Parts: sequence; structure tokens; C-alpha cells
Amino acid sequence: MAVVLSALCLAPAGAKKPESAPLGHLQAASPAPEWLNSAVIYEANLRQGTPTRDLKGLQRQLPRLKDLGADIIWLMPIHPISVKERKGTLGSYYAVQNYKEVNPEFGTMEDLKEFVRTAHSLGMKVILDEVCNHTGADNIWVEQHPEYYARNEKGEMFGPYDWTDTYKLDYSKPGTRAAMIDALKFWVSEADIDGYRCDVAGEVPTDFWEQARTELQAIKPIMMLAESDKPELLLKAFDIDYAWPMKDVFNAITLTKGVNKWGEEHKENRPKMNAQDIPALLMKQKSQYPEGAMHMNMITNHDLNSWEGTEFDRLGPAVGAFAVLSYTLPGNPMMYTGQEVGFNHMFEFFEQDSIMPSTEANEFTAFYESLNSLKHTNRALDARQPIEFVDAANPDVLLFTRTADNGNSVTVIANLSNEEAAYTIPAGTIDAAAHDWFSGTTPALPAKLQPWQYFVLVK
Repeated sequence: MAVVLSALCLAPAGAKKPESAPLGHLQAASPAPEWLNSAVIYEANLRQGTPTRDLKGLQRQLPRLKDLGADIIWLMPIHPISVKERKGTLGSYYAVQNYKEVNPEFGTMEDLKEFVRTAHSLGMKVILDEVCNHTGADNIWVEQHPEYYARNEKGEMFGPYDWTDTYKLDYSKPGTRAAMIDALKFWVSEADIDGYRCDVAGEVPTDFWEQARTELQAIKPIMMLAESDKPELLLKAFDIDYAWPMKDVFNAITLTKGVNKWGEEHKENRPKMNAQDIPALLMKQKSQYPEGAMHMNMITNHDLNSWEGTEFDRLGPAVGAFAVLSYTLPGNPMMYTGQEVGFNHMFEFFEQDSIMPSTEANEFTAFYESLNSLKHTNRALDARQPIEFVDAANPDVLLFTRTADNGNSVTVIANLSNEEAAYTIPAGTIDAAAHDWFSGTTPALPAKLQPWQYFVLVK
């Protein structure tokens, strides 16, 4: 049996949200740039990811990241960090003190402009991480424009969740909206950035984002990435969002199979899942999200790394299999600082970490370079290309094919379990001209797949 899906999109991780009205009958209408369709996103942690811990240090690494296959450099927040109620010594990047300045910890405005110019000269794009839901507790607006902020029942400014170093903004106030749009436009106009990753985007009114996108788009074509899985955001405002639900399925499978060390140690309460929960999720999302919506797939990012363990903690021996899925399922793959060298360390979030990733290439680098090359050269992996799931007669074996009009195809077979898995491949599933991407040969597929074994067959 084959199930065909069009290419298929959270609030803070783990947050419980009400089900939204299905939007699958509508078309995503954001002005997504063409270059996003086959792009690899690389999240850069300036504080922890380069020897000098700043923009100039990362700028020197841009040729390396270009060779790796990164297309979009996502800079974690670059703004000055609030001192009031600061967490740790250095504070949270997401407690912004001034939306129109560069944190001296990372450099100057000219350093940012030079970074963007260098990236552009290499054919890369740059997006900034922007925090529009809340500000730091001593943001300049607190004194200059207290009317911009939400108030609790006592009339006090407050931070959402346990973010005690922040104050939430009130988007019912026209002044708040105008000031934030002005700040967003500032970096596009002044530094020539190519878009934004928007923190907790689902907590900010959708109509604000739609207005902001229109005004930003009038300056230059940009991309917008939402840290959210709120379907309506992908109708007009955002081009792509977080595949948080898919990340949860990945983690649940490895917990079910007994290899998710982090989940076991922290007694995570996740449902029992297997490989078939992946097509089940995409089928559900097909009705929830507008047609043509894109999603960012990942096995790690700054939140996961610092708060839920490294990819090795959560996925164990299945890291390779799920990395392959993050590249070959519909959407865009994302990498995080150190992932390209198999860096297995949880970064400090509010302090300067003494342990930093090496930039020396190794077997992980070759693995991700190969996946990035596949993403760039095989049109079957364009973000919106459809996917066809095929029944392999084993619930632990995932089998799917994606094809493009130019004749490109990618077929993935993966054993998502810690035991040998027998399986069947229906006749006609794999193109006779396909070869294994990693070996370059036409493989004789084994009768049983080893634990977490996978094949990527391409044409």
C-alpha cells in the first residue's frame, strides 16, 4: 500500500496548544523566496561556536560553512542583553535590551554588515533571530514606552513562562506594533539581512506578522522562519516553521526502543511510537496546514542541545538514521553549531562555555557534506516535493520515495529499531537506475536490516 502526501509545520517545546481549524484546503501564500526551496539552514551560536566568540570569528568560518553546504546562516540573537534579572553571568540571548544595537560581546554594527557582505559574496544568506513576544526586563522601551507592555492583574509588567528576565509585550497597542515593525525593518535596510527566525512566533498575533511581512517585503525579498507550529502563520506571514512535532516523534521512537538516554534518565512520558508514526504525523499535518507550507527538520538546535540533551543523548545509535530523515522528509534540513563534527556536548546557555567544538573535518563532516550535496543536486528533495510512503510489511521499517518532474528520485529505507528487521519492497518501488547515494554503487539490499540501518537510493 502506498500513501502519497504533498510536502507538508510549535510554541515552546512541550507547550500544550488547542487544535486549530484545518487549513489544508487553503494555499500557502507567503512570498517565499525561490532559494529557500533547496536550502540548508545552519544555526550559528556566536558565544560558543568560534574561538573568538564573535561575528569576526564566524566570518572567518564562512568559507568552511560554504564548503559544508550551508546556504542560510541563522545568527542567534545579536542584540545587547538585559542586565536586570539577568540569568547567569552573561544572560539569555532572548532577553533583548535594545532592538537596534549589536551586543558588544559579538562586535559592532560594521562587523555585522561586513559579515553579511561576506556571506553574500559566497552566495549565502543571513537571517537574524528576533524576539518579538517579549523584551528584556531593562529594555529601553520599559522606561521610554511602558505602554508597550502587557500587565498582570496587579498592573505589573511580567514575563511569560519562567522567563523572569523578560517582560511580555502587548500587541493590542498600535504603538507596540509600529515600534516592532520599525525594528524589524531597521536590520533589513541597514545591514541587508535576508530575513528572520522569529522566537515563539505563535505567541504574537498572526495579523501583526502579516502586516510586518508586507512591510519587510517592500524593502527586499526575504524569508521568514517561525519558531512555532501554528498553522495559520504559514498562510501569509511565514514561509517555514519548526517541525517540532516530528522532533517529538523521533524522540518517542528512540525512547520506545530503549536508546534515548536523556528521555530515560529524565523519565520522559512519551507515547510508544514506531516508524509508522512518521507518515501518520504527516497525514495529520496535511489537513492542518495550508498546502505548500514548509517545515524545518532537525535533530538538534540551541534549545534541544542546552535543555533536552545532545542528539547523541536523545537518539543514541540512531543519530545517522534520523539525520538522514531530517534531510529526506519534506521540508528543509537544519544544522546547529558543532553538529557537522559530531560535537557531543550540551552548551552552557547563560555562561561562556569552556568546551568548544573543533572545526577539523571528520567522518561526521563528510556525512553532512554528502547530505547537503544531495539536498542541493536532487530536485526530488526540494522542500515542497511530494512523498509516497510504501508498506514494507514491518512497522519498524520506514520506506518512502520522493520524485521530481525532471526524473530525479530519492528512495529511503530505514530500520527505526534496535533489532534486526525483515521487510519487503513491493515491485516497482525502486527505480532500476537508482544507486546508493553514499557508496555510489547499486546495492544488493539485505533480507534483513541491521538496527538503525538505512539506505538512500537516488536517481
